[in-house]
Amino acid sequence: MKKTASILVVAAALLFLCPAILRAQDDNPQASTGYSPYSLFGFGDLIQQGTSYNAMMGGIGIGDRNVRMINILNPAGVTAREVKSFMVDFGLENRNTIFYGNAARSMSPTATGVQRSASNSFNMHHIVASFPISTMGAFKVGIMPYSTVNYDFKAKETSDELVASVGDITYERSGRGGYYKAFLGAGVTLFKRLSIGVDGNYYFGKIVRSSSVNFNNASSYRFINSGWRDNVSCFGAKAGLQYTQPLSKALVATVGVTYDFHTKLRGDQTRFAYGDTQNETLDVSDTIYFERYKLENYAIPAEIGAGITLRYADQWMVGFDYTRRDWRKVDFGGYPGVDFSTGVEQNFRAGFELTPNRYDVRSGFGHFLRRVTYRGGAYHQRSFMQLGGNPVVSTGITLGFGLPVFRYYNSLNFGVDIGQRGTLKSNQIRERYFLFTISFNLHDIWFIKPLYN
Repeated sequence: MKKTASILVVAAALLFLCPAILRAQDDNPQASTGYSPYSLFGFGDLIQQGTSYNAMMGGIGIGDRNVRMINILNPAGVTAREVKSFMVDFGLENRNTIFYGNAARSMSPTATGVQRSASNSFNMHHIVASFPISTMGAFKVGIMPYSTVNYDFKAKETSDELVASVGDITYERSGRGGYYKAFLGAGVTLFKRLSIGVDGNYYFGKIVRSSSVNFNNASSYRFINSGWRDNVSCFGAKAGLQYTQPLSKALVATVGVTYDFHTKLRGDQTRFAYGDTQNETLDVSDTIYFERYKLENYAIPAEIGAGITLRYADQWMVGFDYTRRDWRKVDFGGYPGVDFSTGVEQNFRAGFELTPNRYDVRSGFGHFLRRVTYRGGAYHQRSFMQLGGNPVVSTGITLGFGLPVFRYYNSLNFGVDIGQRGTLKSNQIRERYFLFTISFNLHDIWFIKPLYN
């Protein structure tokens, strides 16, 4: 019971501290979130939902039931567990991206042609805990990022006449922040094969986007900084179902469906403009414009998902997921100079996991490798973003493995996502990225009575 109590304390501390950690990241987003020119649009980069366990298998999970891991992609999946088991999953990620095209040129304004640049970031990915509530049900609680915004475009004035008159002028557009999702869900299993579940989601966070005109040499001109700040706080819900059908003594098929309900984002938007005068004798900031409005048109559209898996005892599993979300009715406003529109987001994902011999108790490195779980997958995503009428597409492969640690189902999991987003065609930006993940899966059994001789 001491070990269970220790895990409970760790879980409670992580869940309590997580919002503070995320707020701290908002204060210094450059160091914590991945830079991407595509985060200019909408809510920014939408974070692939799920834990590192899902990410290592191409992002699948709607039809997956695994008693050793917490699956948060389908609310019904929380019931796949041993009756008295308690689990915590905590994950971190490191993203390394290489940019080709205008994104690289924006970081080096004097460059010409197709250029290359790079960015890397480190971030907390998720924290989730799962508890039993009866022999047929369980619930979970957790938090993870939903979207991230981090971009910075700079350009210098090229008019010789204007530069000769007032000196160097730099134009800058930047964005910081993101939204987060906290969730509480529960599920039950009925008739031994049918499981249903519901998640309550709480979205919160802020995004700040600004534009500035900087006069680098002329002290008599004011620096102009304008933009807007979005603050969001609202509730949403997601429902899921899974049905399991034995095909043989060891082979089981599971079909899952999910429905993420349409969520209207509540909050406010602040529009601002400031004029700064800075010289040797004067440093003054004047408010030109400042007004706050209620958010009117922001929403997260409904999403439908379906998935299927085949699992053979404790040895292997293969699966496929599909999700669809229609963003065409969401109005994000205009983006001057960019032909941006919203479209239908679609995801195709496939993955597998393989454990050669989970119960090999012999010593030696070779036997240990037989107890390791190997995972892999692939995905193809059509984003909600369309530039020039062409969708922004992401394609990638994932690989990973889980190392057994101590007793029960404790494990240390590592994964990598190697992919590409965008293309050099259609005036898009091409991103090639390596996303490394690490997660800690802690497991224990409640209510075990100690025995004494």
